[in-house]
Amino acid sequence: MSPAERRRNVYLDKSHPASYQAAAALALEVGAAAEAAGLDRVLVELVNMRVSQINGCAYCLDLHRRRAVEAGESERRLIVLDAWAETGLFTEQERAALQLAESITRLPEPDERRYAEDEARAVLGDAAYSAVAWVAITMNAFNRISITSHHPVR
Repeated sequence: MSPAERRRNVYLDKSHPASYQAAAALALEVGAAAEAAGLDRVLVELVNMRVSQINGCAYCLDLHRRRAVEAGESERRLIVLDAWAETGLFTEQERAALQLAESITRLPEPDERRYAEDEARAVLGDAAYSAVAWVAITMNAFNRISITSHHPVR
């Protein structure tokens, strides 16, 4: 394989469209579950943004920043999202969701993970806890698709 061929991006979504469509269908189902659990769109986009920050996915950060703003999120909160725990700008529910999303994304030691899970369940309840967990899991999958594909920010 030539150097030029090695540098050419392989877009996973284009290479295996049926697999990508299955992932997209999962994302739609997860969105419906989040809505059914009473999670508002801003909270879901905050989780998507935070997971994408941790993973360093520029494509997903760009996409979900736009979606967050469209849902009514302020630029101020988006700017400090990386340091959400150091501010008083986020609600108890948002803080619990962000803590859970970080735990799912980073997979800390079992005691720390269990603490984040217990705190999130206490604040969110089981249905919202499960929905936030699925949002974080799905966003992690899409981050990996975009990072591996080298999807450009347009």
